[in-house]
Amino acid sequence: MKSEDKDSKGHVSWCWKQKRGIKLEEPNNNLCTAYIEKAKSALNMLDSAIEKKEIEWIATTAYYSRYFALYALLQKCGIKSEIHDCTISLMHFLLVEENIIDKQLYDELLLAKDLRVDTQYYVTEQIDKEKLKTDSATAKIFVLKMEEVIEDLTEDNIKTIRQKLTNARPHD
Repeated sequence: MKSEDKDSKGHVSWCWKQKRGIKLEEPNNNLCTAYIEKAKSALNMLDSAIEKKEIEWIATTAYYSRYFALYALLQKCGIKSEIHDCTISLMHFLLVEENIIDKQLYDELLLAKDLRVDTQYYVTEQIDKEKLKTDSATAKIFVLKMEEVIEDLTEDNIKTIRQKLTNARPHD
């Protein structure tokens, strides 16, 4: 899912069919809290990677801090997804399209994912240091914003999100 928007409903439908794709479970505040802690741990490691100028780890920890914060929100709603592209599609389909979060956060997560992939798998390419600097600088803000969304999420929001996801489930 290289930085372009996919047909999120179509992709979510595909994700339902995957073994490690989307599953509805009971909403879980304990897992939500645990994933927020993982996001904060990744932010701590990001600070260390920045201090040591470890480019690959800057990109990796900036991405995972965001990913874990998103996953925390999904856990609060009782949604499991073990495929990163599916989780990111859920962000667009359930949260951006429903105006629960800004599209800017979704775009930031896509950029962070692309930077992580580029540093992890394409070692011969020159990494755009400005993109990396912006990405790492905005990771903390992303996590804070996701925490605010989690805090403000109502039972009605969760029901709406779960219903929209259920409606996107393909009928075999």
